[in-house]
Amino acid sequence: MRVRHLTKSLSRWASSNGRPHNPQKGDKVVVGMSGGVDSSVTAALLAEKDFDLSAVFMRNWDTRDETGQDRGCEWEKDWEDVQRVCRKLDIPCQLVSLFSPSHKPALDSFFDQIDLTKEFWNNVFQPALHLWETGATPNPDVWCNREIKFGALLNQLPVTSSGETWLATGHYARKMWADTSEGLSRPQLFCAVNSHKDQSYYLSSISESSLRRTIFPLGYLEKPEVRELAKKYELHNADRDESMGICFVGQKSRFNQFLGSYLPPKPGPIVNKTTGKVVAQHNGIWSYTIGEGARLAGAPERLFVSGKDPATNTIYVVPGTHNPMLNCHSLHVPKFHWIWKDSPPPEIDSADGFRAFVRHRYRMASEVCRVYRLPDSGHIRIDFDKAGKSASPGQVAAVYDGSWCLGCGIIERTS
Repeated sequence: MRVRHLTKSLSRWASSNGRPHNPQKGDKVVVGMSGGVDSSVTAALLAEKDFDLSAVFMRNWDTRDETGQDRGCEWEKDWEDVQRVCRKLDIPCQLVSLFSPSHKPALDSFFDQIDLTKEFWNNVFQPALHLWETGATPNPDVWCNREIKFGALLNQLPVTSSGETWLATGHYARKMWADTSEGLSRPQLFCAVNSHKDQSYYLSSISESSLRRTIFPLGYLEKPEVRELAKKYELHNADRDESMGICFVGQKSRFNQFLGSYLPPKPGPIVNKTTGKVVAQHNGIWSYTIGEGARLAGAPERLFVSGKDPATNTIYVVPGTHNPMLNCHSLHVPKFHWIWKDSPPPEIDSADGFRAFVRHRYRMASEVCRVYRLPDSGHIRIDFDKAGKSASPGQVAAVYDGSWCLGCGIIERTS
């Protein structure tokens, strides 16, 4: 088992500028927990170290907050799992609220609460809601990581007398260090060893200062190894199923229902772009994503969303998974965020561009591309070597140099 890599990732060698690369004995380390096995094993591994360890749990949206009915307590089930793990490991935990809770849990002295409602609403939810309303497809998980988990939350964690507080998460990603010609040591975000579980895409908007204070103990592990560790530590959730969802909603299956609480229905036509005929009606341009199946009942063949026209409130579909109208050749990304803000690859200003890899969806295969910085604007253009998979405005494009994640930006338009 590659658990030895945890020791490697938490080694106590110092950087060339005198600051520690990783937490030292007695340092304050806070684990972001979700109730799942990954974050629970992260906490268990760190509990064996000589750290001042605690945890935080981020509660998501609750259907009871919207309906007023006594149902929809999905986040409370996760919270119960977090509390069980924290009690077993004997570490205190704080509950972080993103939505103003109408149902507040009773907390004893072992637990506490942090309210980031205002920060989340202003910096994540409202901007995402605006993009959905205009027909774009945002990825709020990426920006929740930047603005909340590795932003407002990290900034609220106390600074102890022994130094800065560190944040550990169960993300499958790696952090490494690079020595620069200026004699500094800078943190780098790398893909996880397990390519099927790699979550560097979700972390691609993190700032360098936040990355410096973050650790990812699972970056060298495979999922079966994590479950084996959970059983070794006798964690009750060792066999818990994985849940895929949106940071503040939870399960993706109820996503349209969630958005319907904030965006009024706006019916419009769904047009087959190859024939020009209206094949169905939609209730909101935000309810479909470019490149995904249109899921139209009674259609004689499978149709995929090829485009949207917010001006006419029209969704366009085409038949077949390999229809050329689904191809994407170029992405235009304004305000690209480089993790090393002052050191983007110099090749982006050359005629040949910077040869890199790009992802604009989680778990998609990296696609070869060239990255160019547009003169006098700072905007980025990403050209695929071969026609890539459909991309949608609003999605996040993350750029990689091999397995090193350099940063990301929101796609404004595609061609």
